[in-house]
Amino acid sequence: MPVPFRGRTLAEDAQQAYARWMATQPVPGVAVWAHTGRGPHLSAEERRLVLSTWRTALPGKVIVAGANSVEMARAAKAGGADALLAFPRGNDPVHYHQALGRELPVLAFYLYQAAGGVAYDDNTIRALLELPQVIGIKVATLDSVMTFQRIAEIVRAYPDKLLVTGEDRFLGYSLMMGARAALVGMGAALTDLQARLLAAHAAGDGATFLRLSSVVDAFGVATFTKPLEGYVRRMLWALAADGVLPADACDDPWGPDLDADERAVVAGVVRQARAVA
Repeated sequence: MPVPFRGRTLAEDAQQAYARWMATQPVPGVAVWAHTGRGPHLSAEERRLVLSTWRTALPGKVIVAGANSVEMARAAKAGGADALLAFPRGNDPVHYHQALGRELPVLAFYLYQAAGGVAYDDNTIRALLELPQVIGIKVATLDSVMTFQRIAEIVRAYPDKLLVTGEDRFLGYSLMMGARAALVGMGAALTDLQARLLAAHAAGDGATFLRLSSVVDAFGVATFTKPLEGYVRRMLWALAADGVLPADACDDPWGPDLDADERAVVAGVVRQARAVA
């Protein structure tokens, strides 16, 4: 979940409206403090407020909280999170995941390097999946189908662990490769369409799956494009275009500057997705 800002001030009214809207969507839970939610950039008080808002709005659903330290993990636990998404770390990742896992169950995170990720090798991925505290791995390569295929093959040897797709640019195909859940920044907006996509795949409804894949892929192309860090603001723009957020609560203090033409493109693809779906 992205965090709506006005300038550098967290827009609490928009945050509350967003959480109320998401509570009506067909999702089992949300992720906060992750890359999309700018977790490491938020102050401790901002993180507390964000988690409190989501925990209150979604009392019966799962909340995954991003964490890059034991301190963040403890704060997530204290705030009512159910699991952690471990920001990647190249230095001794096994002990790092073990330390986080003493607080809450952990999802490992294979994130593309341009977003601060670490290219874990096969042996490291296996070592992480063998940890009892690690319940699965989220894979977000952005554009490397081959890497996703390689990791999916590794995870097949661990049937009690979740392969979670974070692939905004090939969501449908990642499900075909064995992902059993999705935790995607793109899911912050047009959430119902992506939930229907997953449900169609699970039900073997190929026609609906292909139709929605086309719609969702078009949305991903418009929002996960260069500059890549601009996708957070584009998600906020999409939410505003869909009537979820106020038009003025779409700032991302840590993202690149984007122009009005880009906002118009995002609004247009949202309108088109609603019309087609």
